[in-house]
Amino acid sequence: MSGRLEGKTALITGAARGIGFAFARAYAAEGARVAIADIDRDRARAAAAEIGDNAIAVEMDVTRQESIDRAVSETVERLGRIDILINNAALFTAAPIVEIGRGDYERVFSINVAGVLFTMQAVARHMIARGGGGKIINMASQAGRRGEPLVAVYCATKAAVISLTQSAGLDLIGHGINVNAIAPGVVDGEHWDGVDAFFAKYENKAPGQKKREVGEAVPFGRMGRADDLTGMAIFLATPDADYIVAQTYNVDGGNWMS
Repeated sequence: MSGRLEGKTALITGAARGIGFAFARAYAAEGARVAIADIDRDRARAAAAEIGDNAIAVEMDVTRQESIDRAVSETVERLGRIDILINNAALFTAAPIVEIGRGDYERVFSINVAGVLFTMQAVARHMIARGGGGKIINMASQAGRRGEPLVAVYCATKAAVISLTQSAGLDLIGHGINVNAIAPGVVDGEHWDGVDAFFAKYENKAPGQKKREVGEAVPFGRMGRADDLTGMAIFLATPDADYIVAQTYNVDGGNWMS
């Protein structure tokens, strides 16, 4: 690694596993100190221990404002400041339109949209008060680029993340804070067991069939891996991205062109 994030501090939500953990590991390798924020504090501590001295664990439930504020304060207290935020925590759900429950809808929106907005707000307030700007990276999805028959709620939340990124990017650049987003495609990992189960239920597919089909449909020839996303996450946090504002980058093996 080149040390491109040397001296920087980053708060990454949902970072105890999967894509968030890959970001934390890559940032630490580039010299950043990283706060692994997760609702599962024990798993966050294990993840931080695996990374080493450049990582700490903080408990954060993005559906509760007091938890967001406490995690931001703890990160600042222990690391001194927050230069970079990655809003990664998210939840997937799927159901036909006629079966969507209000409770499920509210839960997914509270994590995927309100969680992004109010974590971004809390960190932006710190960045503005501290001065010197910062970088905020929101995790969108190819699902935010289009509707899907069984994924209406999740698609809507990720479309909202793209919109929030645009609005916040235009607002916060006046304070020297760059807000951008990454839109992954289908990314392999433990979460795909749950995704596959939704499609097995609603499309009458055998376990593992949907995962195989979506992987084969990617122009690159396979599903993405968490490490495929780290290059963009590093780039958007560096001075090389200072003139990039309110954009959402597809990192999806060619699944979507925009």
